[in-house]
Amino acid sequence: MQKPVFTKLLQICVVVDDIDAYMKKYNDEYGIGPWIVLNFNKDTVSDMTVYGKRVDYSMKLALCDFFNVQLELIQPTDDRSIYAEFLKKNGPGLHHVAFDTQSYAQTMKDLASRGFSEIQGGTDSGGMHFSYVDLTKDLGMIVELYDRPDDFVPPPPERTYPPEK
Repeated sequence: MQKPVFTKLLQICVVVDDIDAYMKKYNDEYGIGPWIVLNFNKDTVSDMTVYGKRVDYSMKLALCDFFNVQLELIQPTDDRSIYAEFLKKNGPGLHHVAFDTQSYAQTMKDLASRGFSEIQGGTDSGGMHFSYVDLTKDLGMIVELYDRPDDFVPPPPERTYPPEK
């Protein structure tokens, strides 16, 4: 057996149609929270691509630390992303899992050599590039990989749920 391709589970993402309703339900009914909320769009994310083409897309996202795994809720705010495509086809649901790797570049190269390429990507304001790779045929899921610079600082949240006092 070769060395593991993925070295750590980082995030589980659910695509939703109403981020505020889902944050409230997760937090108030299941005790999963608190959440930070960000808006990603052409002003906060650069180098956005969908299926290999330059496309500006936008979304609201909410993040929460849940037993050392990040939970993410994404609500697409236009129809140009893989999130909007998923929501239209499936309704709200589990969309992708993010994993860490020994080397983002090497992993992307290895996946490409096996016929898997980035289906969506971008670079956030902290300089972290994110890539989605559809590994459904092999693993039954879309995988997200990060290329995070050593000096990465996450963008500040626009708000929280529940609201900070």
